[in-house]
Amino acid sequence: MTGWSIGELARRTGVHIETIRYFEKVGLLDSPGRTAGGHRVFDGGHLRSLKFIKRARELGFSPREVRALLDLGGPEQACCDEVREIAIHHLDDVRRKIEDLTRLERLLASTVDQCSGGHATDCAVIDMLESS
Repeated sequence: MTGWSIGELARRTGVHIETIRYFEKVGLLDSPGRTAGGHRVFDGGHLRSLKFIKRARELGFSPREVRALLDLGGPEQACCDEVREIAIHHLDDVRRKIEDLTRLERLLASTVDQCSGGHATDCAVIDMLESS
């Protein structure tokens, strides 16, 4: 059987060995074949899938969304219309997070601007943190 060890797969993808094992355990990555000695042997399909999973996670897709993309056939077979629906939902989530972070940035900037920064016990940041 030819292929790569888990260490070589990790090196080729930049994904930690423990993360590869986790992806295999939760079913995101297919279990590889094994040598007569019981060692995992990963192939080109594993390499492609792992790169796909890694990139999807880098782009903020949740494990649930990655699983849905893989269930549609992954990088080999997924239909664009179904993938687009998942991506649209993810984009909506990203936009909501940006709005939330923008509100948070404005609140923090305004509060920091009100803070004297001196040794006084009256502090706008502390007041903001204590308020509900």
